[in-house]
Amino acid sequence: MSNKPMILVVEDDAAIRNLMAVTLDTQGYRYHLARNGAEALIEATTHQPDVMLLDLGLPDMEGVDIIRKVRGWTSLPIIVISARSEDADKVEALDAGADDYLTKPFSVDEMLARLRVALRRVNAEQQAPNRESALYENGSLRIDYAAGCAYMGEQEIHLTPIEYKLLCLLAKNTGKVLTHNYILKEIWGSYTASDVGSLRVFMAMLRKKLQAGDGAQPFIQTHIGIGYRMLRMDRSAEDAP
Repeated sequence: MSNKPMILVVEDDAAIRNLMAVTLDTQGYRYHLARNGAEALIEATTHQPDVMLLDLGLPDMEGVDIIRKVRGWTSLPIIVISARSEDADKVEALDAGADDYLTKPFSVDEMLARLRVALRRVNAEQQAPNRESALYENGSLRIDYAAGCAYMGEQEIHLTPIEYKLLCLLAKNTGKVLTHNYILKEIWGSYTASDVGSLRVFMAMLRKKLQAGDGAQPFIQTHIGIGYRMLRMDRSAEDAP
């Protein structure tokens, strides 16, 4: 069992915490449980989990503060599982460094699917530390970073410089939700509320070019009011969030 992924569950509700623990146990995952933020930080530093499942509404501190603290020393995937369903809460958590956001009540199947996506991203990063000089492959999509070109199968996709930058940013964060603010800051260096409209136009054009080259495969998933995610297409559809 020592080679199984280690999951840190941070949840103050005993019933939900037990449900998550039983679910992880039946799927062969190792796990540690934390009931509050203080325990979460101790567990994260002591056991170095592979993924953290984090509730935002903890009794001693805000989950967003935990994300910021953890991001100070590790990039482990953090999946927020919270009853807070407002877009502002999701954006705040994702901008703080969370990788994904699941709203309560949630299905255990969806939780496990999001978990698999996060673990695949970790494995891909560990296996390809020099991704900048390598090829990115996702289903029939291929990006040659050195040449600055993207292909769908053997057909080159003709992209504008901005579209190519957006595609690379999404590709390098495959499986992770990127907020509008994060994308604007990474691509343009700054952002204002009015820039989101322009971003939507660029993303619509990029999505159209990707789908035109590969039928109906939706490589880019839109999270309305929040941002975008590049989906992993070389696995079974059930793993896609």
